[in-house]
Order: sequence, then structure tokens, then C-alpha cells
Amino acid sequence: MTRLADYFVVVGYDHDKERSGSGSGKIIHRFPEKDWDDVPFHQGLELFCQPGGWDLSSQRTQPSFFVSVLTDIEADRHYCACLTFHETVSMTPKKPDDVETEEEGGLVHHTLMFAPKSIALISRLDYFETFRNCLGIIYTVYIESMNVQLESIIGNLLGSVHIPPPGGPQVRFSVGAGDRQSLQPPLNGAIPVSRNTVAMLFQQLGIHNVLCLFCAALTDNKILFHSSSYSRLTDASTALLAILFPLKYSYVYIPVLPNALMEVLSTPTPFIMGVHSSNKSEIQELLDVVVADLDSGYLSIPEHLNLPMLPDHIYNRAHQELTLVLSPDLQNADCAFPPPTPSPSLQPMLDKEIRAIFMRLFAELFMGYRSCLTIIRIHPEPVITFHKGLFLFERGLSGDDFLQKVLGGMSFQTFVQERGPPFRICDMFDEISANIQETLLQEGRKAERIIKNVQDIARHLFINENPNPQPYSQKIPKPCDGAFTRIHIPTFPRIDCVRVQEVIDDGVKKASMKAQLQTIRQPKSQFVPYGPPAGNITAQRNIINNNARRLEVLRTCVNSIFENKILDARKTFPAVLRSLKSRVVRNALTRELSTHAHQNRAMLESQQFDLIVRLMNCALQEDACSEEHAVATALLPLTASFCRKLCTGVIQFAYTCVQDHPVWASMQFWQATFYSDVEKNIRALYLPPDELKADKPDLNEAFTASPDVVRRTQGLLYDKSALEIAAEQIRIWPAQSEEERNEMISNEESTVFSQAIHYANRMVYMRVPLDISKGIKNVFSHEGESGSSNISQSIGGSDSLDGESGFEEGDSSDPAGSVIRFISKFVDKVCSEGGVTAEHQKSLHQMIPGVVAMHIETLEAVNKESKRLPPIKKPKILKPALLPGEELVLAGLRGYLLPDGREEGTGGNLGGPQLLPAEGAVFLTTYRVVFKGTPCDIQACEQVVIRSFPITALTKEKKVSISNTPHIEQYLSEAVQLRACTFQLMRIAFDEEVNQEKIEHFRKTVNRYRYPPSVFSMFAFNGVTTTNTMLQTHKQKDKTATLRKFASRTFLRGSSRKPGLKNKQMSRKGQKYVLPGEPLAVPRRATLPKPPLQDLTDSRPNSLYEEDDIIDESEIEIQTSTLKASDTLSADKLMDRPYVQDYQRLGLGSPGSTRQKSTEPFRISEVNLHYNVCRSYPALVVVPSTVADESIRKSLGKCHRQSRFPAITWRHPRTKALLLRCSGFHGKGVMGMMKSQVVQNTSTGTSTETTRSIEQEKYFQSIVANTPVGSHHNTDSLVSLNSVLTPTSEATGSPPQGSESPRKVGGGSSAIYRAMTGIRGSGGKGMNSFRGLTKWGSLRTTPSSGPPSTLNTDVGARLAHKTGGQQPEGGQDAKDGAVMPTSAHKAALYVFGEKSQMKAIKTENFPKCDFIPCDFNEVRHVKASFKKLMRACVSSAPLTDPEVSFHKLVEDTEWLLQIQNIMQLAGAAVDLMDIQGSSVMISMEDGSDFTSQVVALTQVLLDPYYRTIDGFRVLVEKEWLAFGHKFTHRCNHTAAHQGSGFAPIFLQFLDAVHQVVNQFPLSFEFNQYFLKFIAYHYCSARFRNFFFDSECERFEYGTLFEDSRTKSGKIGERGDGTSKGIQIKSLWDYIDSIHLKTPLFYNFLYAPSIRDCVLRPYSDIANLRIWDYYINEDLRTGSTYDREVVTKATEPNEENEEGPLLPTDRRIINGCYDNIQEAQLDMFRWLLEEMSHLETDLCHFPMKWKFVWEKLESPMELQSTRTTAASEMVKQHGTSLHKKTTIEILTKGKEGSKSQTQPHHFETHSYVTPTYCDYCQHLLWGLVKQGYKGMKCSECGYNCHDKCQNLVPKQCGKVKISRESSFRQSQTSMEDVIRVTPQSTPMISGGQTTPTYYDHSWQSAQVSETRTHEGYLWKRGALLKGWKQRWFVLDSTKHQLRYYESKEDTHCKGFIDLSEIESLQLSAVALPGAPKKAEEKAFFDLKTIRRVYNFLADSKDHADEWINKIQECL
Repeated sequence: MTRLADYFVVVGYDHDKERSGSGSGKIIHRFPEKDWDDVPFHQGLELFCQPGGWDLSSQRTQPSFFVSVLTDIEADRHYCACLTFHETVSMTPKKPDDVETEEEGGLVHHTLMFAPKSIALISRLDYFETFRNCLGIIYTVYIESMNVQLESIIGNLLGSVHIPPPGGPQVRFSVGAGDRQSLQPPLNGAIPVSRNTVAMLFQQLGIHNVLCLFCAALTDNKILFHSSSYSRLTDASTALLAILFPLKYSYVYIPVLPNALMEVLSTPTPFIMGVHSSNKSEIQELLDVVVADLDSGYLSIPEHLNLPMLPDHIYNRAHQELTLVLSPDLQNADCAFPPPTPSPSLQPMLDKEIRAIFMRLFAELFMGYRSCLTIIRIHPEPVITFHKGLFLFERGLSGDDFLQKVLGGMSFQTFVQERGPPFRICDMFDEISANIQETLLQEGRKAERIIKNVQDIARHLFINENPNPQPYSQKIPKPCDGAFTRIHIPTFPRIDCVRVQEVIDDGVKKASMKAQLQTIRQPKSQFVPYGPPAGNITAQRNIINNNARRLEVLRTCVNSIFENKILDARKTFPAVLRSLKSRVVRNALTRELSTHAHQNRAMLESQQFDLIVRLMNCALQEDACSEEHAVATALLPLTASFCRKLCTGVIQFAYTCVQDHPVWASMQFWQATFYSDVEKNIRALYLPPDELKADKPDLNEAFTASPDVVRRTQGLLYDKSALEIAAEQIRIWPAQSEEERNEMISNEESTVFSQAIHYANRMVYMRVPLDISKGIKNVFSHEGESGSSNISQSIGGSDSLDGESGFEEGDSSDPAGSVIRFISKFVDKVCSEGGVTAEHQKSLHQMIPGVVAMHIETLEAVNKESKRLPPIKKPKILKPALLPGEELVLAGLRGYLLPDGREEGTGGNLGGPQLLPAEGAVFLTTYRVVFKGTPCDIQACEQVVIRSFPITALTKEKKVSISNTPHIEQYLSEAVQLRACTFQLMRIAFDEEVNQEKIEHFRKTVNRYRYPPSVFSMFAFNGVTTTNTMLQTHKQKDKTATLRKFASRTFLRGSSRKPGLKNKQMSRKGQKYVLPGEPLAVPRRATLPKPPLQDLTDSRPNSLYEEDDIIDESEIEIQTSTLKASDTLSADKLMDRPYVQDYQRLGLGSPGSTRQKSTEPFRISEVNLHYNVCRSYPALVVVPSTVADESIRKSLGKCHRQSRFPAITWRHPRTKALLLRCSGFHGKGVMGMMKSQVVQNTSTGTSTETTRSIEQEKYFQSIVANTPVGSHHNTDSLVSLNSVLTPTSEATGSPPQGSESPRKVGGGSSAIYRAMTGIRGSGGKGMNSFRGLTKWGSLRTTPSSGPPSTLNTDVGARLAHKTGGQQPEGGQDAKDGAVMPTSAHKAALYVFGEKSQMKAIKTENFPKCDFIPCDFNEVRHVKASFKKLMRACVSSAPLTDPEVSFHKLVEDTEWLLQIQNIMQLAGAAVDLMDIQGSSVMISMEDGSDFTSQVVALTQVLLDPYYRTIDGFRVLVEKEWLAFGHKFTHRCNHTAAHQGSGFAPIFLQFLDAVHQVVNQFPLSFEFNQYFLKFIAYHYCSARFRNFFFDSECERFEYGTLFEDSRTKSGKIGERGDGTSKGIQIKSLWDYIDSIHLKTPLFYNFLYAPSIRDCVLRPYSDIANLRIWDYYINEDLRTGSTYDREVVTKATEPNEENEEGPLLPTDRRIINGCYDNIQEAQLDMFRWLLEEMSHLETDLCHFPMKWKFVWEKLESPMELQSTRTTAASEMVKQHGTSLHKKTTIEILTKGKEGSKSQTQPHHFETHSYVTPTYCDYCQHLLWGLVKQGYKGMKCSECGYNCHDKCQNLVPKQCGKVKISRESSFRQSQTSMEDVIRVTPQSTPMISGGQTTPTYYDHSWQSAQVSETRTHEGYLWKRGALLKGWKQRWFVLDSTKHQLRYYESKEDTHCKGFIDLSEIESLQLSAVALPGAPKKAEEKAFFDLKTIRRVYNFLADSKDHADEWINKIQECL
């Protein structure tokens, strides 16, 4: 019997405390005054009686009741039921200190306040409703002044009311106030009582949120409830604990947390707490707490918190069952004839049904847990552990994070301790858990059966809480309504303590006498049902049957080993190693080895021993990731069984060869294995001898069954399991005598102790290394042993304070001490749990050091003799072929090349030989990292594997851990991973003979050669003698590239130039002066004339990236260098530079002002001849002739970053449009502001800025004047893109009919492909691609009259005033579905720049110029994308997630999006220059990265010369080298740039060119291999071309004019790598030498006759391809881009005695091993080589291939070219798409974000004309799909397939058509819409004509609108209820009522679907907030299914008109 209440407390307001702040409470009475012996009184109770604080109130409040939970020091919960009311208090307000005291006799004002007072009951029981009644009775007696003594009520409540334990009878009692009460204990106290709290929690939060809370509580996360009701907080916390049953929450539990204790929320331990909603602001700062708002039903989970959820199948089942219970009508909601809906359960029963579902959930979650229990002691108390790893493995949930944390938590450990014993009191959960598997199978997902089973469990739960069905009428006195509002309420009386104590004592005495007479039947213990096993035995046996073939091979191999048939064993040995990946095969291996060990075959020969050890190692490696450790457990005794004799008296056991595996360092493994063996011994202790069958199972069964299967099925193989024996022993324990009990205890203790001794010896064997001098390899524990599953911020839940931390405590230098400590920790753990006596533990600890010392002494002899064994013969190290000048730095380090994420070469799903792993050696040379070896697979070991990459391409080097790799005999735990930017990856695991020092030396050497101190230390400068000054100069320049140094120099420079300071007269030695730009500490090999002093001050840079260095003159020394260069720089010496010759080719003038002709508009300026204007620009630049050098030097350069002023790089030969490049305009950044402050302090600051602006405007005017479209037109009212939209014959350059353009025509499919390519590429004047192609598809086409335009024709005027054409109104062109704003003007110069800088430009100062802001690829984005691309293309591990594919990874890199951005902007420049004739200026970033990409690609698309091999070289020399792309910085050539990261800017350009070559294969002289060759060598550092960051630096270091051509010798001389071959310095010379001998770079599809076409490639992602340069490799020769290496690797040598294969021989070519292009030549190369062989056989000197190729005659060309409708469609479609992209770029730049705010509005549309999908570019119409329905955007006319709708851009990127033009178009007849062009039907030979086709592509934008009615209306807002005037349009066609911001607005703000209207009527009254002067009857309401819209018209008539119009549409 237990007291109902332990204490009664009266807590009141403490008036003695200061009232200025919040008050406090104090205990007025507590009864009994003396603590009970079994229950001490809780301190701080007053905080929980008023959680919100003790504050006075100015108003009367109703009494409140809630229950708080208190936890004592023993973690027992006590419930504090508190009833709070208020008493009247007369207060005298205090005056502030600063107010003077009133005069005596003054009036004192009193204030009436209300102070809180609480009466509380403290109890260990949770009968909340009874507490409410009892406290209510006390309050009623007090408030109603009843004639009952409070002392009697309180005394009876504390002393007389006693409650029986669970299962007892109903209690009826009275506290003496005329009341009748009853109380019923539950049947089972272990099952929590929830009343209806669980159902209420689901109503408040919903199913998913409660399940999230459930998972958070199970995984030990912090949970916080908040509500405005304290009772709701307690109920929610109680409900959460109820659904956690059968687990018990073991952490902090405070359902109602007082405000004074809010800091408790910062505790690191998990908790469940509740706070009042008034503390919302404070709990928002909690970053690791799951917060549940009970009032709004919102659950907040922190973003960084990874909340593990239930396994999917369990979560889905629970969600389905909860839905069936909470929403029973949901499953029939869609039925046409729904069955009768079952009546919902009542609240109490619904609560129990929900709890039943969670009990079923736990039963399914823990299904089979009893089969994983291990019993280690039975007497005197059972000790049981749980094998977590085995349970997870058997359930197939090893990787489930949720179950991992649940099983490792404290709650589950308590669950095992309480429910683990096999003989105990059982409850409902035991029965449910035992039958859950059968129950789920019977239900079969049928709702009726599920509901029935759930209701059965709920009924038992309800009976458990309400066992007595008979109702009892209670009588509870209550106060009158409104009693608390009475004016005169007496104060709560003082209670007589003596009287109360007397009543308590009397009641306790009577209760004790009554308890002696009562007997309550206690529940009996019983056998716990075993339940289903954790795994499915049938499924395991099916797996075994599926592996029967492997098992047979394994048995044959093992038998051959033990029969000493070594040759037979080695034949099947690789297959056995490969099969050990299967767990079944590994378990079979352990059983087979155990069988032979029992047959006394443990002593083996040396070869037998090696093979057995190798099998053990392989099995352990494959099993390393498993948590059950079944293989390691089975092999543990075998390691001490198998041995070999080294010499007399020295025997080596197998454990000395398998010690390196991490499983032996796992404390969890040793404990689990120890407990398993102890369980077997305990079982054998009590099992009769005749029933013992466990030791000798059938051999065949043992072979096929795994150890864990045997352990799970003990009930099948043996008569009794260990748990069954333990249950029987526990049952008979009370009947045993004392002697028998002591004997059992002693036997079990001896069993555990002897097993501990045995395992201590085993651990010594496995932990002490064979060579003690090398230390212990595995000092890191494989798993932590804390047993805690808490998140990182929680510290609760550990097993003990000395839990395993994961690291060994000992020093690695003391292996013996580390082993002793490790074993001692294990002994302490298992002996304390196993109940071993202290004496035995002490003796065991004393024994361990001696055993370790003896074993170390024994191993010394074994180690000594094992070294005398003949070493295993290893493959010979193959030396790699070296390049001329390449030297070995590190000789071969033996190791293994491991497979990575690429499937090629692994022999997996792609087939082929298993080339990896390969055994060989890794070499480091001055140029490369090379691995060369042979495959480990015996079937492929005759091949040679080579993988290499340049050392300068290395991007990341790190150590990685590796798992088991087949075919490798050694145990390898670590590897070195090298990743290169040439898309190569090496994972090298070094051989055991390579010690750690050599590995670290290799890593350091690799990093030293990767990041040398200077570029002169790199391979390209091999043989160059450098001086100290050169190195110091280079280092000095690199060191200054930091913001800190720049800032310091900027401040110093600014301070030195203030007024009054002298900065002249710097001739004195040692005096410091300021040099312009970067430091020019030039060695005296190349000198620059010193500029005048005024240039030094006036031409200072204005960019963050240009830095002024302060250099001491004394530091500059005159040195000589072996790098020869001219002493002075002059224009004559630069005339031979490729970019200067290209200027002259383009007709851009001659260098020097005196050399130019007066009529030339441009000149080659020498203003930057000495690089004192811009260090990163070339010495000679092209500028307009009217611009003076002085203007550039003093003003123009300072307007741009790094002084990179606009320079002309290319001129269109026909339109004379110019292409210019420069850096971005100067903006006012942080550094710019600092510099501007210096300028503002000078008197000439304003005039300087004005001068700069004027000079910049003059320069722009010169460009405009030299652009024909800008100089010849006097009007600027032209729409700048009309000419782009309509491709007329003049614009597209289509020749007149009858003209011919000779070209080569191939046969078959090649001719078709050439034709398609030529059609798509045409579009510029002079690009004669096809004869007879006329313009078609124009909107209004007229006969093209007049002769063809010449190069000097005014294209702009012709396109603007073309005959017969009509300009669409409003600035709209009806072509290509695009519309330009009416404010757009014809521009002669388009400037593409950054958005941030374009906004600040005053466009009115630049007439006929248009500034287009656009997006560009920032370098940091390119770096990030490239890293992702490398990881996607060359991943370090195979992809295991089926949802993450290779193409998905490439998509996530956004690499192709960046390529698309480059191509689109270049395409826009092409259209503007070629069609419109406008000049284009690219002005972005520093002008050296993205600018170079766009400018270079634009010239490739425009100029056919750059599509040749020589022209592409000139392009790279001009745009990338001369104009200063920072190759050294972007490629991280030196240590100073190491931290910046590799930026593949140039690689992106090559990729973009590759995309163009892929689409136009007939237009390029070079092939894809040419681009790959350049891409490889631009970062290989083999050639000197791509070094340094500017032409200035190349001149300074003497590489600008060096004669790089080879005068003698030939490339690729035969030799051994150290021969006197000549190292070529230039990549272009190297390419020329190869191209001279072989057509390796030549494109045989190249058609020079059509090379003049302007290329317009597709830039959509669907048309882009992943470059095979990123994914292909060649394991036969390594890199194929070093041709000498390829030649040496493929020719016969001493290592490969076999000669080359004859042409008639057959040969197998593997795609991952051989180079397909080299091994299988195409027809052209094969024929050329065959001709060369034939000429050699005829003793003729073979001709060069180029001469032979050019000598070939072209086939006869067709007299006429047939132009088909399909070809015309392709041509028009390609041109239209290209122009659309151009228009979008310009429109987006001009409109900004305004044009991007409109989403697409797709509608179903029927297509009867040929229309393309704007996303995938495939047809929406065809002969078969006529009338096909697709999707069309009603706003912008975007067309797409249904399947493409979700993939299109989310925002409407086109400009919407103005309403005026749309309205006119809607009135256009169908005859006007479909316009026929009679002139566009060309004549075909034979007199036939092609069918007439119509152009409907422009219709995509012509979406008509039917405006039934429109006008202004006032509309009331939905949220703030404000009135705004909108322009409304009623559209009867679209059935919409749309509204706009104004009449002129083209963007719809929203619309109302007329189909959703329910009612429409005038408003009865005027609504508030309406505009003044509004008519009362002009309001009308429109009600839809979503909301009610309120409108206000101008008048009542206007309102009626709107209502009538809308009703007509309805």
C-alpha cells in the first residue's frame, strides 16, 4: 500500500522581498513538517508552483490547476499537483528615488492588487484527476467557508488514503468534506497510463510530426514543447513517454520548466522539457533542440540536425495504420459508392488504438531480439548482453542510422536488463513481440485485419487502465460559479500543524492495520516466449544454394592445399579469392578450415602455410565492414591451430601473419566473442552429457551453415538453447538449498574466470606484433565502446566513465605496455559484468604482464627465423620510357595501382581482363609521376599497365584508407591518392618493403616538384641556367600578390603623395622609389627604357590587381643569363610576332604613327611598347587612328582595371564591324574609395576625372565612327535587332541562283552530314555554302533585286529600309517569337559588361552605344565546378547509390552550363557583328579570363582562318598569350600560387571549341585530338609557351624572342630516355614536327571550299557533349600526348621479346587498355600508311602524307544542288534558335530582373504545323503525329512536350507582347497569319519545283487575347485589407479575369479563374477603408472557391456593367 499524497504544501507570495522586480514565493505551510523516511521533501518547490514567476496581478483570475514533475537524486519521479488562486493585497506604491518626499499630512494613495497563492500535493503516483478533485475540495471548503476543518481534510488526505499496488482492488474513500471518491490502480504497473493524452497529442501535431518527435526521443535528441497551457505541456510529455513503451526514457524529464530555470535548456544531455509560450523569443536561440508548438501544431527541426527516421518499411506501415485509425474515411473518400463509414472511436479508446500501433511498431522493430541475447551468468542474478552487430546484420539494417542509435542508447540497455531474463513476469509486449511476424503475414496489408488486431491490443490497454467496468458515482464538492470574483474573499486560513499531524498519525496507524489484513495476489513469473529469429533461415539457405558452385570450388582448393597439391590449388586460387566477397563463402571457409584443424592437419608445409594465411587475410579484409564479426570469431581459434616449423624448436603460428586487421583492436569484438564462448560453457555446465550435441555437428551441415546460423538455430540442432536452460534454472532457484546455490555460483564464476584467462592469452597472441621493434599497427579501435548513441552535443548514455574512447592510452613506443593496458581494460570490463571475485581479478591482472613478456621472448626467435625464409619472388620492376631531358628523381617504389571509381580495367560489368589492381612501381621524374607494372590477375599478368600524368598537373595528394582488394596477398590499410587536372587518378598502395620513411619522402618530394620556388625549376626550363636575381625577382613578384601587402603599399603610396611631400629627385643610391605596376626587377638580359618621372606618377594603375612596389635601387643588380633575348625592345623586333602579323592580315594598320597611311582608320600603336601603360597587354595594340598615344597613356587606361583599355582584336571583312576587348570599368570598391580619397585631396582631382571621362567618350566615338552601321546612319530610331530577327538574303549571305561554289562532296552518309553541317553553318555574306538557297520563312518577303552586296555595302541601312518590307509596330518583330522593347535603338557599338558596372554608366554620354549587362563565369565558380567535374569523371570509389548516376554528377557540376554561357555570349557577338554590322566590346572582370574565352571563341565562329592549325595557333598566341592570360597564376606553377587553386579557364575555351568541332566537323582543319593535345600540354609544363602571366614577363625573363625551333635532330629520336635527344621548347614546333610526319591532328572531313561560313552552333545543354578527354584513358602507354613515350611503349624491347604483330595477325583490342585510334586506324590513315609501305617496298622514297593528300583529285561535283524541305527546315531552325538566344541575352541585360519575374503559364495546344520543342529541340509535329498536342506558354509562347514541361526554365524569360499589338494580331485573318513566299520556291534541275512551305515559327509569341471588357477597378487586398486601383481585363477565351498594375503594364499581376466563381453580387454595405468619394452602391463582391474578392467601381452603373459582362462569360 502506498500513500496517495506524501506532502501537502501551501505556497504564497513573499511580501518581504523587493517588489520592484519580479517577486518570489515562499512556503507558508507544509505537512507533514517532518520528512517521511522513504520520501524526502523536495527543495525549490515554489518555483514549480508558479512556473511563470511570482508576480502581482491587477485583475482577478480564475483558479488554475496543472501538474509538474520533480525528479529526485535517485531518478525517481514525483508529481506536484498545484492549484493556484489569487488573494487581495493592499499595496502602497513606492516613489522613485529621484522624487522628493511629500509633505507630512499629504494623502497616500493605496492600490488594490492580487497576489497568487498555491496549494500543492506531492505524490509518487500519477493519479492526476484525483489530485484535481482533492485540491478542488480544499479550495471549495476555503472559498465557500464550509463548516469543515481544513486540518481534517489535509490530515486524512496524507495519512488515511492509501492505494494498493497495480493489480489491486478499487479504492473508495472520502477526505471528510462530504465527498465520495474512487480510485482504480491499473492491472500492470509496467504499462504506462495515458488517459487520452496520446490522442490529444496527435490532434495537436499530426501524424508525421509525432513520428518525428518519436524518432527524436529514441535517438537521444533534445525535445522541447511550448504552449500557453501548462496542463497541455504535461499531457504532451506524458503522451510521448507512453508511446515510447516498452522503452523507458532515461534522461532529463521536466514537462513544466520554470522561467527561473531557463538556463537548463543549454544542458548538453538529451531532455524532454516544456516551457510556456511566453518564452518563445528565448528558445529561438537553441540550435540543437527539436521544438514542438502545441498550440499551432508546428514542429521545428534545426537545419544542421540530421534526425534519423524509422526504416522506410516500418515508417510506411506505421503511417498507414495511424491513418486508418485517425482518418478511417480517407481510404474510401474517392469511392463512387463508398461503404458505410465506421463510427470513430471515443477519445479514450482512440488513445489506446494509437498506443497499440506503437507497440506493434516496437515489436516489428525489435523482432528477433531474443535470438541475439547472450547470457553469461544465471546465478545469483541473470547477466545478459545483446549482440548488436549480429542483430543488425540479420535484420539487414547494418547501415541504418536510426537503429544504430536506438540500440546504442541507454533506454535499450535498460530494456535488455529488464526484459532479457528468460523467466520473469511477462506483459502484453512479450506476447505481441513473439507473434508479430506471423501477425504481419496474416494481415497482408488488409485494412480490416489491421484494424481488428489493433483494436484487440487497444482493448487490453483500456482494460489495463480501467479494470473495473462497474461505474461508481463520485461526489465532489465544487465552488459556485464566479466565486473567485467576489469582492470580499477571505485570506486562506492558517492551519493548525499539531492537529494535522494528529490526524496523519491516526490515519497511518489505521492504514497499517488494514494492510496487514489485506492480501493482494502478486503476478507470477513465467517463461518468456522466444519469438521469431532475427533473420530468415530459409532465405539464408537459398543463398547457400545459389553459391553452390563457389562453395564447391572453395572445398576443392582447400582440400588441394591440405593434400599438398600446390599446383592444383594455385589454379583455382584466384577464383577462390574473388569468391570470398560473398559472406556465405567466407563462412564456409571457416567451417572447412575448422574441419581440417580437427583432423590434426594443423602442422603445415611452408607453401601450405602461406596459402592458408592468405585465405585468412582475404576473408578478414572482406569481413572488415561487418559489425557481427562472424568470420573473425570463427578464425580466432584457428589462428592458434595452423602453424609451420621454421627450425628445431621454433614454430610459427598463423596469428603472427594476420595481426594487422583492425578487428583485433576492437574492444567490442573481444567482448562479443568472449560472451558467446562463456554462454556455450554456461550451457554445457547445466546440460546433461547425453544431450550435448553442440561440439560435434554433422560435417556437411557445418560446411554449409555459417556460425551465426548455427547460433540462431540452436533450438533446431540441440534440445535446449542457453536461454531455455537459464529459464529452467531461474525457475528452480528458489527450491535449491543454500549449498547447491553456492556451488552453482562458484561454478559459474569459475567458468567466467577461466574463460577470461583463455581470452587474455588469445589477446596477447593477436596484439603483440611479430616484430616488437615496429610497434603495434592497429592502435586505433575499430569502434568506440561508449555505448552511447547521443548526438555530439550530448554526453549522456555511456556505459561507464571509463568507456573506450576509441584510442589507445599507451605510447606507440611501448608496445608491451599498450597491450597490457588493452587487455587489462578488457579484463576489468568482462570480469565486473561476469561477477568474478576481486581475488581472481587481482590474480589475472598480475598474470598479464608475465604472459606478455614470455610471448615477446618467444616471438623474437620466430621473427629471427622467419627472416631467413626465402623471400617471395616478386615481379621485376619495369622502368618507364623517358623523354629527352627527363630524369628520374625517385627510383621505383614498389607498390600496387588500385582500382578507382572507373569501371574500365576492373573486369566488372564492362567485361574484359581485370587489369587493376596492378603490381609494379611508381616513379617520380622531373616531368611526370609514372606507375608501371603488371596486373595482379593471373589471367592478365602478361600485359603492362602504365598510368602517368605531369607532375605540374597534380591538384591534390592525400592518404586514404582502403579495404580488401582481390589478388593482393598483403594486407594494405593505407594508400596515397594523387589526383591530376589532366583527369587522371592514381591510388598507390605501397609494398611492405617500402617503409613509412620512404613513403613520406615520396610525398614530400612530389609536393616539392609540384610547387617549385620558381618556374625556372620546371621541366620546360631544363638546362637553363638561372641566376639568383631571376629567382629573387620572381619570388618577390609572387610574394606581393596579397591584399595585405597591397593595402600597406596603397596607404604608403597615398601618404607619400600628399601635398607638401616630395616624390622626385630619386637618383641617390639607396633611395626608394615607386615603380608602375608590378615590380620590374629586370635582369640585364632584357632591359626596358626607364620611363620619364612624370609617367611614373601619372600612369599609376587604378585597379586592385595592379600593385606598386617600393624597391630599393641597391637591390637591383646587373646580371647575365643564359636565356638570350634582345637588350632593348622595339617595334621592328615585334613584327614577327604572330599577333602582329594577324593585325596586318586583318588590315588593321601598321605599327608606328609615321608608317600609317592617312586613309587608314586604324593603326598599331606603340604606346605600350615598354609596358608602362599596361603590363598585361602586348607591346603593340590596335587603336583608332584618331586616338593619340598620350590620351591612352594618361587618361584612357585609368578608366579600366589594370589599365586594360579597349583594344581592337578583329575586324569583320564584310560588315567592317570591330571586336574589342578590355577589362571592366572601374567601380567604387573598398580599395577604390581609399584611392579616391587621395585624389580628392589634390586640387587637380576633379579635372583629372573629367579629362578621363572625356577621353573615354572620344575613344568610343572613334569606334562608332569606324563602324559603318554607326557612321552612315543619322537616325537612332531604329530597333537594333530587327535585322537580326529577319534573315534576308542580303543578311544571310545566300548567293543568287546560278552561282557556284566548288567544294568536295563525299559519298553516302558523309555527303548528307556535310550538307546538314553546311546548311546550319551558313549565315554570313560571302559564306557560299550552297547554290540555289534562297531566303524563305521571312515575314514579308520581297524579290531580292540588285547585285550581291560588296564588302563595303552599308548593311545597316539596307536591313533597316529593305524594299517591300514593313517594320512591325511598337518595336516588335514577328520573327523567332521574340519582341524587343519599344525603347530599343539601333546601336553601332554593343558593350557587354558586368551588371554591377553597367548600372553606373551614363549612356547619354555615349551616343549610338548600348551597354548590355550580362552574367559571366567567375573564377571561383569555375574552380568549384572543375573540382566537381574531376570527382564525377574520375571518382575515387565506384558509385553505389542507384539514384546518383554519372550524368547526374556531371549535371551537378554545372560545367556544361558554364560552357553554354560562353557559347551563347560568343554567339550573340557573332550575330551582332555578322548580321547587324555592329561592333562588339567585351568588358568583363580583369579582361583576361572570361573575356579571353568569349573573344577567342567569337573569332573561331566568324573567321575560317582560325579553324586551321596555323590559324588556331595565331589565335592562342594573340588572345591568350599576348593579351595576358595569367597562366602561371591560374595553373599554380609555383609555391607562391599554391593556395589559389587550379582554374581551368583555358580548358573551358578548348571545351567550347570542342563543342563547335563536334557540331561542324567539316569546318575545321584540326580534329579532336589536336584540342586534347593542347589541353594536356598547356598544364604539363613540358613546353615554355604557357608560362608567365603576360608578354611583359616573358620579355623580362628572356622567353619572348627565343628561337624555339629545332635546327637539328628529329623529334622522337630512338633512345633509352637518356640519349642526346633535343628537347623542343615550343608546343607549336612540336605539333608542326608531328604534323609533318603523320596526319595525327588532321581532320580528313575538312572541306576548305565551305570553310567561309559563319558558324552558329547550338548551345542548349541537350546539344552539348561531355568531352571524352575527361573520361578516356590508355593503360597500355599511359598518356598518349607524349608521342616519344607512346613510340617507345609500343615498340619491342628487351622486356618484351615478342615482335610486333603483322597486319595479317589477329589482335584483341580492349577499350580501357589500348588506344582505339592508334590500334585501329581509320580508312584515310590506313591508306596513307599503306601507300608509304608500298613505296618503301618499291625502293622509292616515300612522299609526305600532306603532299599525297593534296595531290588527290576532288570528285566531280554535282551540277545542281538539291535543296530539300528538310534541309531548309534545319537551316531556319538553327538560325532562329541562335537569334533567339541573342535576343534573350540583350533583352535580359536591358530589362534586368523585370523580364524574369513572370512564370510560364502552360496550356494544352494542338500543333498542325512543323514546330520544335524549345527545350529538347525535337519536333512537336510530323507526318505521323499530325495534330499532336503539346504545351504552349500563354505569356511568351514557349513550346514544349508534356514530358519536358517540368524541365523547362522555371521563369518566363521572354518579353511579353504588348496588348496593343496583341489586339491587332488577334484581328488578323488566317490568310495574313499564314504567309506564302512565292519567291522562296527555288527551281530544281529537271524542271521540278519543291512544295511550298510556310513559316510558323514566329507564331510562338503571337498568343491572341480576347478582351471582352477592360477598365480600372479598386480591389481590396486579402492580407492587409488595403484598397488599390488595378487595370482589369476580362478574357472570355482564356476564361480569366486578369489584373495589371496599370493600363500600360504588360505583366499580369494575377488572375481569377472564372470557372471557380460561385457567386457575384452587389455589396449590401460599403466596406471600410475604401477611397473617399466612393459611391456606396458601387461595391460588388465576387466569391470563388478560394476566397471572396471585394471590388469598387467608379459608379453603380459601372459596377452593374462589370457584373453583366462577367455573368455573360459564365
